[in-house]
Amino acid sequence: MTTTTPREPPPSAWVFPDPRDADDELVGVGADLEPGTVLAAYRRGLFPMPVGRGGPIGWWSPDPRGVLEPANLRVSRSLRRSCRRYRVTVDVSCAAVIDACADPTRPHGWIDERIRTAYLRLHELGWVHSVETWDGEELVGGLYGVSLGGLFAGESMFHRRTDASKVALVALIDLLTADGVRRLVDVQWVTPHLASLG
Repeated sequence: MTTTTPREPPPSAWVFPDPRDADDELVGVGADLEPGTVLAAYRRGLFPMPVGRGGPIGWWSPDPRGVLEPANLRVSRSLRRSCRRYRVTVDVSCAAVIDACADPTRPHGWIDERIRTAYLRLHELGWVHSVETWDGEELVGGLYGVSLGGLFAGESMFHRRTDASKVALVALIDLLTADGVRRLVDVQWVTPHLASLG
């Protein structure tokens, strides 16, 4: 995703449990959202999300895990047309993408100020990336996530126009596969929207 090496933050003071030992998808509750803590969690297969609106930070590992193999991405003819319609950028408006994903009017919203701040700090360090979809000068879709070695952990996506988030995902896959190295996209939970893409 990036030509610069991300900066490693100070290590976390927290030790995360093995997600295989959890009784449910929720592996733990608490800790902090310091960059070192969030990266340590991703390296264990966990990601942060509040337990309910405004609740404590939970550390999650869904089973089954939603994983998108870039080679299996299905792009319909109509989506290809949409890809030609929109302009795509990378890491131009990460804060705006996170804010759009955090829109409180969206159903099942979970991105609060704590999450926003944590991911913007990781963006400054080079770990979090955004893909933006534009219609002219208007931001109409996008996604953001954590790039960690051969894994891109997709956190959230949004659209304000038909296919705008899917166009961002297609662009992400194109970027991830450009060098021929095999990578995976962790989509956390499988949704009908993502299942339709592969």
